[in-house]
Amino acid sequence: MPHNRAMDRLRIDKWLWAARFYKTRSLASEEIDKGRVHVNGVAVKPARCVLVGDTVQVRIGVVTRSVIVQALSDKRGSAPVAALLFGETPESVAQREAAAEQRRLAPEPALSLSQGRPTKRERRDTDLAREQQAAHWGDATTRDW
Repeated sequence: MPHNRAMDRLRIDKWLWAARFYKTRSLASEEIDKGRVHVNGVAVKPARCVLVGDTVQVRIGVVTRSVIVQALSDKRGSAPVAALLFGETPESVAQREAAAEQRRLAPEPALSLSQGRPTKRERRDTDLAREQQAAHWGDATTRDW
């Protein structure tokens, strides 16, 4: 029986797309070019071939996932099928959950702002104060001459 060499290796951009890390293959290529994808600890190019057993580190936003390639596919399937293409390392799962918990417990960034846009009430108070001040400018009693 002839051996199928075509599916022994697959381009990393195509595998990331099939494994549903990115919505499009071109987006996967862009992220790889930006250095956000490493295979076996080395930054790669989109044409780099990935093999079963390789460790792939993918940074999406603030989250970095470390996965082990378990199967190769050049077709994008459903999410349950895509989940069979890789297995996330226990360290990566723990790190991702800890980061999610830290983000959940972090204070709302907007609460740290001491100033910003005024509320409706503050705006009305400011407008009223300006109107009162403008009304006094025309008073003859406030003049000193």
